[in-house]
Amino acid sequence: MELVTLAGIKVDQEVYEVMLPTAAGPISVFAGHEPLVSVAIPGTISVRHNKSDSDEKIEYFAVSGGVIEITGSRVRVLVDEADHGDDIVEAESKAALAKALDLQKNAKTAIELEKATQLVDRHQVRLNVAGLRRKHRR
Repeated sequence: MELVTLAGIKVDQEVYEVMLPTAAGPISVFAGHEPLVSVAIPGTISVRHNKSDSDEKIEYFAVSGGVIEITGSRVRVLVDEADHGDDIVEAESKAALAKALDLQKNAKTAIELEKATQLVDRHQVRLNVAGLRRKHRR
């Protein structure tokens, strides 16, 4: 599995399972998956490194959307940014979401509304990933 952002490669290793947010809905990918190219929507990428790994060992990434390419032997996800669950500070994301919701509410043009909506989506996904990390670390 390869997760590539504008800042560089976040993950490049063999994994057991990858769960991806696609425009058609979430999918799980295992070795030997049929070839596929899809749009990644803002959401959570979950990575289970080994078949025997418990949910506590799943790695989570908040992504803003991008492109997914699956071949018989490789999953490649190209996104603008991917924030690792361990790197997300929940309090900061809550504050950023509140600010983005305010911007969305007070948008005066379609462009302002679109930018604010993208920010809302980004920070909501980050909060979801932070919540998953907290839940599975208990």
